[in-house]
Amino acid sequence: MDNMTLALILFALTYIGLLVFAKYRAYIALCSAALFVVFGIMPLSKVFSAVDWNVIMMIAGTMGTVALFIESRMPAKLADMIIDKTPNMKWTIVALSLFAGVISAFVDNVATVLMVAPVALGIAKKLKISPVPSIIAISIASNLQGAATLVGDTTSILLGGAANMNFLDFFFLNGKVGMFWIVQIAFIAATFVLLFIFRKDNQPIKNDDRAEVSDYFPTWLLLGTIVLLILASFIPADQKPEVTNGLICMGIFVIGLLRQIILKGNMDSVKNALKEIDYFTLLLLSGLFIVIGAITEAGVVDKIAEIFVSISGGNLFAIYTLLLWASVILSAFIDNIPYVATMLPVVTGIATAMGVSPYLLYFGLLAGATLGGNLTPIGASANIAGLGILRKDGHEVSAGTFMKMSIPYTLIAVVTGYVLIWFIWA
Repeated sequence: MDNMTLALILFALTYIGLLVFAKYRAYIALCSAALFVVFGIMPLSKVFSAVDWNVIMMIAGTMGTVALFIESRMPAKLADMIIDKTPNMKWTIVALSLFAGVISAFVDNVATVLMVAPVALGIAKKLKISPVPSIIAISIASNLQGAATLVGDTTSILLGGAANMNFLDFFFLNGKVGMFWIVQIAFIAATFVLLFIFRKDNQPIKNDDRAEVSDYFPTWLLLGTIVLLILASFIPADQKPEVTNGLICMGIFVIGLLRQIILKGNMDSVKNALKEIDYFTLLLLSGLFIVIGAITEAGVVDKIAEIFVSISGGNLFAIYTLLLWASVILSAFIDNIPYVATMLPVVTGIATAMGVSPYLLYFGLLAGATLGGNLTPIGASANIAGLGILRKDGHEVSAGTFMKMSIPYTLIAVVTGYVLIWFIWA
């Protein structure tokens, strides 16, 4: 049996396990990563570099800062404000998804989930309801909006580098509207799906208990994280470390810890912040990065790219349709970062050979690969982070529960983007 066949078998078994045994996802991913190394598919020397340490550090740092943020009672205060402005539970969930979506267009979607989810937890605790629907809505809205701007997601950053696009090109490019506006229309269409899903949740919400913020400094730390992440996005990739975002998030967290120790002498707060970091999710992501690195090493991702080229038949609509919808399906199960990185030069070659502008295929690839991750609970880092927060709060979410919301939401968003991109850029 050759390496590619063995890699595909291991990969399939891994993802079946991840979907079926939700409580053991981290252990399954790590065991699978170990098997790829044992069978010689993934060289031991490449294991460390396969892990996206920028994402791992960013999640760990933001989780720590968010723990300080929660302790300050600011999420409870924001929960009060949202409850006051929404008439019932349906609109509360929609408001949270809109809030997360707006932030995620300008901040990495994982960081957005980590920032907004505590607000949803605060609302759920006040109203004595399950936070599961709200946090799923936050996760999928955040992931959708990652395709809107150059800084919204790693896939957007990859496209910007390959196509030499700047931040403003995502708004208007060559006299046409860019991905930002296409994503916003898709976001609005998907929001109507949420309204339909929760159409029966019209119970009024009442809040008699008012929260008081005990410390505003953690709020400033989170705002500082957002501003620094946006500013860092304007620095060319070859002029900054690959772990820049991770260093920012970890640095902000360390500042928060040092303030608690030096100025406030509050060691309990420091211990609580360190304890609140979701190490299970970090291990899961680390294992998945190694697994994806292994199938890339085995040539599986390159083979996928070859298939796209061979069956296009020189028809622009056919290759655009195939590229977008195959990206949706593949990104539901594999990490979209190595996939997009591999497909970008292929897309450029196809456009050059056909004598057409590459932007139609670029945007089709971005829409399919980014939005497709919302189909399953393991298709996007934002979804994994959201479910990790729920697990820490005592809520195990099955793949079926997640996909009841994510599948209709994703399909409406993708269909909207698919049609708009074709008519604007074909």
